[in-house]
Amino acid sequence: MIGASLQRGLSDDGYAVDWVQDGVAAAAALRDTQAGYALALLDWGLPKRDGLAVLKELRKSDSALPVLMITARDELEDRVTGLDGGADDYLVKPFELAELKARIRSLLRRRERRAEFALSHGDLTLDLIAHSVKLRETTVSLSAREFALLYALLERPRAVLSRRQLEEQIYSWSDAVESNAVEFIIHGVRKKLGASLIENVRGVGWRIGSKP
Repeated sequence: MIGASLQRGLSDDGYAVDWVQDGVAAAAALRDTQAGYALALLDWGLPKRDGLAVLKELRKSDSALPVLMITARDELEDRVTGLDGGADDYLVKPFELAELKARIRSLLRRRERRAEFALSHGDLTLDLIAHSVKLRETTVSLSAREFALLYALLERPRAVLSRRQLEEQIYSWSDAVESNAVEFIIHGVRKKLGASLIENVRGVGWRIGSKP
């Protein structure tokens, strides 16, 4: 019930959320480097393999992925164990969704400070902190999926990304993705930012094209 509620609530905020329900599946998902996760919410009390074991394996692989540990364990010793095990933050159940979202935003800001604050392409700037787009100092309103698609392309400006690669950046595993969904999102971005911004490489995928 908690997992379904979290997936719904975070998806409503524009996050692409993959939900797995045991520790073995969680470890496998975190080993999938193609998924490109920005953050993991990890329940300590997962079946088959507990969340702390999954977290320790993740840290042994030298992954710096931010991890927010969710647990019913509220003793100081448990919190210390979780943080020493590699968690970046710790939230005790029950909790309010608003607090969880605030902690997620805080962890993502920390991650982005270690990376880049913004991506630029000519007169176009993608602000990763404010989650906004500016074209020649004018703010342009993009949907969450349009922003995610543009971010994926700008992050690797010389790469041609396939339909599958873009879908993985935009959608959750459980989302029903229509065959022309990526083209529809690209059409929306082009309409707002210029037709030449995203270039189609026939039979391969899409890449960033001319500067808008």
